[in-house]
Amino acid sequence: MTQNPPPQPLHSLLVANRGEIAVRVFRTARALGLATVAVHSDPDADALHVRSADAAVRLPGAAPADTYLRADLLIEAALAAGADAVHPGYGFLSENADFARAVRAAGLTWVGPPPEAMEAMASKTRAKELMRAAGVPLLDPVDPHAATTADLPLLLKAAAGGGGRGMRVVRDLDSLKESLEAASAEALSAFGDGEVFAEPYVELGRHVEVQILADSHGTVWALGTRDCSLQRRHQKVIEEAPAPGLPEALRTTLHEAAVAAARAVSYEGAGTVEFLVTADGRPYFLEMNTRLQVEHPVTEAVFGIDLVALQLRIAEGAALPLTPPRSAGHAVEARLYAEDPARDWRPQTGTLHTLAVPGEVRVDTGFGDGDTVSIHYDPMLAKVVAHAPTRAEAVRALAHALAGARIHGLTTNRELLVRSLRHPEFAAGRLDTGFYERHLPALTEAAPDDTGPALGALVAALADAAPAPDAPLASRIGGWRNLRSQPQSRRYTAAGTEYEVRYHPSRSGPPELVDHPGVRILSAARHRVTLEVNGVRRLFHVKHKSNTVYVDSPLGAHALTPVPRFADPQDRTEPGSLLAPMPGTVVRVAEGLAPGSSVTAGQPLLWLEAMKMEHRILAPASGTLTALHAATGQQVEFGALLAVVQEEA
Repeated sequence: MTQNPPPQPLHSLLVANRGEIAVRVFRTARALGLATVAVHSDPDADALHVRSADAAVRLPGAAPADTYLRADLLIEAALAAGADAVHPGYGFLSENADFARAVRAAGLTWVGPPPEAMEAMASKTRAKELMRAAGVPLLDPVDPHAATTADLPLLLKAAAGGGGRGMRVVRDLDSLKESLEAASAEALSAFGDGEVFAEPYVELGRHVEVQILADSHGTVWALGTRDCSLQRRHQKVIEEAPAPGLPEALRTTLHEAAVAAARAVSYEGAGTVEFLVTADGRPYFLEMNTRLQVEHPVTEAVFGIDLVALQLRIAEGAALPLTPPRSAGHAVEARLYAEDPARDWRPQTGTLHTLAVPGEVRVDTGFGDGDTVSIHYDPMLAKVVAHAPTRAEAVRALAHALAGARIHGLTTNRELLVRSLRHPEFAAGRLDTGFYERHLPALTEAAPDDTGPALGALVAALADAAPAPDAPLASRIGGWRNLRSQPQSRRYTAAGTEYEVRYHPSRSGPPELVDHPGVRILSAARHRVTLEVNGVRRLFHVKHKSNTVYVDSPLGAHALTPVPRFADPQDRTEPGSLLAPMPGTVVRVAEGLAPGSSVTAGQPLLWLEAMKMEHRILAPASGTLTALHAATGQQVEFGALLAVVQEEA
């Protein structure tokens, strides 16, 4: 195999990536005294990873195919900025052997495994041969074009990457063709390669992986296990180390298989060997990721190491100690996404006004307050990691930190994460990839006795009535009109429900609340309201942004929108109108679709791509398409009229 260039200290590092992982690599690089270079697309010109670097180079354009997937532009950027090394992060070109070769050919140090090792593990056939030699059972591949009902269910997977992109579960042959096309299109957009393969889909399995680290001197570490079973759309949501409840014999088998795979290809650097473990404890090899994983912080926490620092030292030619450090405690990571789990995980875009997570937890993010979450990239806002002596303590600390987080501007999966961490199955360590398939409705529905939004509306009304920040209650007489005959009223909407707050104003103290038994106002100002609720004192933090009032307290977080006195006539739309649920790009229109076409309820009419995921726009009812305003390649804004379906009588 091709050897690394002669060992020499690195001085300047370009990260061929964006967002959270670029910020995280820069943090370690600075600690080691390396200069840092960022690259950015046009939408990322003011992103946190750009602001975090010593220098930045523009990649003209917005789409990944024109920017972060352009190996030639990335190498030109490194040379122009005087970098002597390239770290690929994860995603994009991180597992592209041709890119690694091009980096080395340009005289730069590649912070990653040898290209030949990447190619060997990118080849599913070769990777399975290595696992077979290690004695690990394998899932035999299935030709999707010759599949029969006996092969179902199938899992379609992108050959060139991971992260859940380009993956589909197929349970009936009628949907196989459409699923193949969608998976291929998504893989091409995310990785520049549309190749898709199929294998049997194992129900109720666990996703367990082994972190490896290897140097160029023959030392290979197996750094424990991670469980990544809680997934949505085949993308991990909650990860932990070590994987709970595994028999010691199974752990040993997984460690030995991972080390054998690394040695078989003379691996160097950080990598991950992934397995599917069935309900009866049988492991099946899935793949090897020849890069750093999103969930690497949980391994860093339990082993007390910095994997990025070790990657850089290995790239410089340093040798690892013969044995890895001992692990201690348990770590759990939750991925905070800008998405709405109750609405098919719909990604959200817009301004992130506030992101603040309390407690002794690690927060890795690519966003700062006021940054924009765009349609072009993954909607992950941050990774939040808790480490404690026991699993129960780590889970509790993470749930508490997320529950107390202040996140303003976007709908997120925060509440889902908190409820997941506190779910009895998760707390007991009963994990499998079907968790959300079973529990999502219960995890996203409002509690029947939830008074939080109504109390949030009350707090918003009191804060809105305060004329100046932090003004004492007695000085705010003008905040309420003294008309005793009729109560004053303010209305707000939260999560689609309207709440009305009524009160009688008072010149001598706080107003007299209507329909809020058990609640007493202790103080109220523009940004802080203190109430006594059923005898318990509660402090509420309030923030006003973009016609939305954000109310945070230990009882929960609520975003409330004031209801205007009169409806906006422009809010009315023609019956049967299909509006864009998010900003994005129309990537496909159903074949033959045109005004006058007959459609059936649930029929896919358009495919919209946003944040690297495809979203189907379905016919709301059976009838006739009377208007079509979308075309392939068209950029659309949130709420744009795409088509109109006239329902049949």
